[in-house]
Amino acid sequence: MKKYLLLPILILSLHMQAQQKELPYHEIPEYPEDYGPGNVVARMIDGLGFRYYWATEGLEKKDLDYKTSEEGRTIFETLQHIYGMSEMIMNAPESKPNVRPMDLSALTYEDLRGGTLKNLQAASQAMAGKNAADFESFKVIFQRGEKQTPFPYWNMINGMLSDCIYHAGQITMIRRASGNPINPKVSVFNGKLRE
Repeated sequence: MKKYLLLPILILSLHMQAQQKELPYHEIPEYPEDYGPGNVVARMIDGLGFRYYWATEGLEKKDLDYKTSEEGRTIFETLQHIYGMSEMIMNAPESKPNVRPMDLSALTYEDLRGGTLKNLQAASQAMAGKNAADFESFKVIFQRGEKQTPFPYWNMINGMLSDCIYHAGQITMIRRASGNPINPKVSVFNGKLRE
C-alpha cells in the first residue's frame, strides 16, 4: 500500500521541479561582462525577477486572499499590480504604449506569476548591452484612448522598477503574516538557494 502512495508524491514532486525550471528566475542569471548602463538595468530587473520568483513561489489561496488591513490590497491584487508594471518594464525599450485601463480580471495566480516572470526576462534581455545613447529612445508611454503621454526611462527606474521591488518585499512580509513564509534558503545576495 505504501508503494502506491509514494508514486503520486514522486510524480507531484517531479512536476513541481519541472515547473520551477520552466519559469525564469529560479536562480539569478550570470552577471554580465561589464557595467555598461544596459547591463546594470538588466541586472536590476534580474534581481527583481529572482525576488519575485521566491516571494510568489508556493502561494496558497489563503495567502492570495490575505491582506493586512481593510484598506490594503490582497496578495492577489498586488500580483495584478506587479503584472501590469512588468508589462511597462518590458514595453519601455521599444517605446511601446501601455494602454490603460488594463483588465486583468481573467488572469489566474499562475497566469500572473508566469507572465510577470517572462515579462521581466524579456525586459532584461532587451536592456542587456545597451549604451547610454540607446536610453534616449526608450520611453514609458501611457495611453488612454487616443492620448499618449511619454516619459523618459529615468521614470521607469524610480517608478515601476523600484515599485515592483517594494511590492515583492510586501508579498514576502504578508505571506509570513498569513503563515506561509518564503523558502528560508533563498539568498538574494547570491541569487540562488543556499545549500
